[in-house]
Amino acid sequence: MPSNTGTTSFVSPYMFQIDKTLVSLDVLERYFICDLAHCKGACCVEGDSGAPLLKKEIAELQKALPVIWDDLSPKAQEIINKQGVAYIDQEGDIVTSIVDGKDCVFTCYDADGTCKCAIEKAYRAGKLSFYKPVSCHLYPIRVTEYDTFSAVNYNRWKICKAAEILGKKEQVPLYKFLKEPLIRRFGNKWYQSLEEVAREWEKQKNEDNPD
Repeated sequence: MPSNTGTTSFVSPYMFQIDKTLVSLDVLERYFICDLAHCKGACCVEGDSGAPLLKKEIAELQKALPVIWDDLSPKAQEIINKQGVAYIDQEGDIVTSIVDGKDCVFTCYDADGTCKCAIEKAYRAGKLSFYKPVSCHLYPIRVTEYDTFSAVNYNRWKICKAAEILGKKEQVPLYKFLKEPLIRRFGNKWYQSLEEVAREWEKQKNEDNPD
């Protein structure tokens, strides 16, 4: 189990420890760059429940409503009026409210059918200081909280195949593509430790496979 000593180490052939997190090697080894032209933002639509939320993010979403309200669909507005911006899903997690069992209530669509986040849209326009829930910012990395540690995993999903292909073409590892949200979630020191592990892992692989 992870300790509280701030150490970094490999704990199995598939994961390593940084402070109180267990991180899948997929985070280092998988390549990834979001390819909206192909996926059309399907991660905001597909799935069994809404995006996971931190408790403090509920207030941020409520505060954003007057700014983004007109960008939301009438059905999304109706659901927010009835149950609010969030609910408890079957796993007992706090997640964003959804429309018809799929779309996040904060989705909006471009003319070409690309699904985007109304909150992020307002942020980029300088209308909000809140970017979007950190779980959305981190995707396709998912963080699962346990009593003594957090598990950091790559959520493999067919809708992100184009992103894997583009990432491999450009040679961009998942952890580099998601540098900003990883720092937002875990801090600069944690990310620097992640980079150290990545360098050590590459060195180890090169030594094991000199050709």
